[in-house]
Amino acid sequence: MKKLILLLIAALSVTSTLSAETMYVDDTLLVPLRSGEGTGFRIVHKGLPSGTALEIIEKSTETGYSFVRTTNGKEGYLPTRYLSAEPIARFKLAEAQKTLESLRGQNKELTTKLGALQNSYDELESNYSNTSNSLSSNSKELARIKAVSADAINLDTRNRELRNSNEELRNELELVKVEKMRLKEKSESNMMMIGGALVLLGVILTLIVPLLKPSKKGDSWA
Repeated sequence: MKKLILLLIAALSVTSTLSAETMYVDDTLLVPLRSGEGTGFRIVHKGLPSGTALEIIEKSTETGYSFVRTTNGKEGYLPTRYLSAEPIARFKLAEAQKTLESLRGQNKELTTKLGALQNSYDELESNYSNTSNSLSSNSKELARIKAVSADAINLDTRNRELRNSNEELRNELELVKVEKMRLKEKSESNMMMIGGALVLLGVILTLIVPLLKPSKKGDSWA
């Protein structure tokens, strides 16, 4: 019989340990931790500040007290009404501000990169325009030489020079076109990233702001 009782006690102890949960001291400033379930018991900790994470070992609906353990291993009893399943608003706000600052930093970095890409794009656009103008000018010069030159040898030499020049300009123009297209696609991609970051920032703010409003304290344990 005694062995059976001991086995039952051990089983209950294991079940209690496995079902332990974590809760937090609510917005009450300081909550003393006592050696028993009641104000007449010795205080084992002078006061747990708001936001302290506690491991709930056991709850009593009859006394309204919970047996808890701190992160440094201190154990004791405190009124269950002082516990909250969620961290206090001050900690949520700090976490939200940290996330917001991170998103702002990413947005600033993307904006800087976008500005640099835009400058490179504008420079390539200018080079493309200048190359196009040079090609057009050479083509006109070639046509003029063909029309007015009577010296076939000089004309052929000049024609070859202009053809070579035009070929080089065409190659350069093609390279400028390819680089221009690459930078344009990269610029559009960064714009989409910035837009996504701003949308994410808006979603985070939409989810966090309602949580920062003061909530009604739940009913106390009986």
